[in-house]
Amino acid sequence: MRFSKSLILITLSALVISFAEANDPSPLQDFCVAIGDLKNGVFVNGKFCKDPKQAKAEDFFYSGLNQAGTTNNKVKSNVTTVNVDQIPGLNTLGISLVRIDYAPYGQNPPHTHPRATEILVLVEGTLYVGFVSSNQDNNRLFAKVLNPGDVFVFPIGMIHFQVNIGKTPAVAFAGLSSQNAGVITIADTVFGSTPPINPDILAQAFQLDVNVVKDLEAKFKN
Repeated sequence: MRFSKSLILITLSALVISFAEANDPSPLQDFCVAIGDLKNGVFVNGKFCKDPKQAKAEDFFYSGLNQAGTTNNKVKSNVTTVNVDQIPGLNTLGISLVRIDYAPYGQNPPHTHPRATEILVLVEGTLYVGFVSSNQDNNRLFAKVLNPGDVFVFPIGMIHFQVNIGKTPAVAFAGLSSQNAGVITIADTVFGSTPPINPDILAQAFQLDVNVVKDLEAKFKN
C-alpha cells in the first residue's frame, strides 16, 4: 500500500509529538505480585535488560507496517501492534506504535488503554472517533470525523473508539505513551470474562433483562 509523502510526514510528525514526552510512570503489567525469592520470580514490571554491549540494530527494528492487516472478523478491523514484544529496544523507553486497518464500516470497538495516552493520525479513509470522559466529568462524549491527515488524542484510561464511516478501507497509525499500553475491550471484558460474571449482576448494572445478558455472554464467551 502506497502513502503520499505529505501524509507520511504528517504521520511521523504526530508520532514524534507523542514520543517527545513519553514515559511509563505506572505499572507495565496488569499486576506484579512481590516475591522474596527472585529465583522463583516469573513476572516483572517491564522486562530484564540485556548487556548494552550485546545490543544490535535488530533490537531496534521492525518491518511490516506497510502491510494491511486482515479485517475479516466480527468487528471488521485489525490492529497491528509494535510494542516491546516486537522491538526489544523499546524496553524502558515508554513508547509504542500500532497500525489499524478498517474494512468499510468496520470499527475498533470501545476500549481503553490502562497504561497509555494514544495519539492517532488517519492516513486513508474517513473515521468517526471519540472518547468518553469519567463519571466526575459527567461522561461527556468528545467525538470528531477525521479525514486523511487529521489527528486525534485519546487521554490515558478513557474509553474510546473508531468507526470507518466510508465505503472504502481506512488506515490509521497511532503512538502510545507506554512500551506495553495494554488494552481492555469493554464488551469482551464485561460479557466474555473467565469465569463469567453473574448475569444477575450485569442485568442490574446495564438495566437489561437477564436473558439478554445470558445471550451476550454466550456470544462473547472466550
